[in-house]
Amino acid sequence: MKTKITTIITLIASLTFASAAEKTKTPNGGRVIDNVSPVAEFFVTKDRLVEIRFLDATGKVITPVVQGVTVITGDRMNPTKLTFVQDGDKLVSDKVIQVGKDVPVILQIKMTPDAKSINTKFNINMAICSGCKLNEYACACNHEGGKNPSHVHTGGEAHVH
Repeated sequence: MKTKITTIITLIASLTFASAAEKTKTPNGGRVIDNVSPVAEFFVTKDRLVEIRFLDATGKVITPVVQGVTVITGDRMNPTKLTFVQDGDKLVSDKVIQVGKDVPVILQIKMTPDAKSINTKFNINMAICSGCKLNEYACACNHEGGKNPSHVHTGGEAHVH
């Protein structure tokens, strides 16, 4: 009985966290990284620097304290590694990022210096989504099962969520 109650509580908590992460609005229209707590925003600036902001459940920015971030991107044979420095309430990359169509990214976040890195993999596509008007890498459209036939992307190219 105790195990069933614990399982039910865990399930409810995970559903609550998932729905909170889905509702998180990012301050800059970046990609929500929801496999860390607090959630983070991954944002590529006009100058092609990467900014990371940590957010509470309402989308309010939380100043990073001990979090460490690394990004590995580009060609697998010659990858680019970006490290981050704190700039006020955000972390900013030390180098610019290559942008284009489906540039691979491995985002590594350590919530504390002694914690294991939490990895997130995705592609950066700077095209603008016709549905939500965000860059494709941060698309917030509600695609059913990852595909929505009524959702047309810039240039007629589809993407997978």
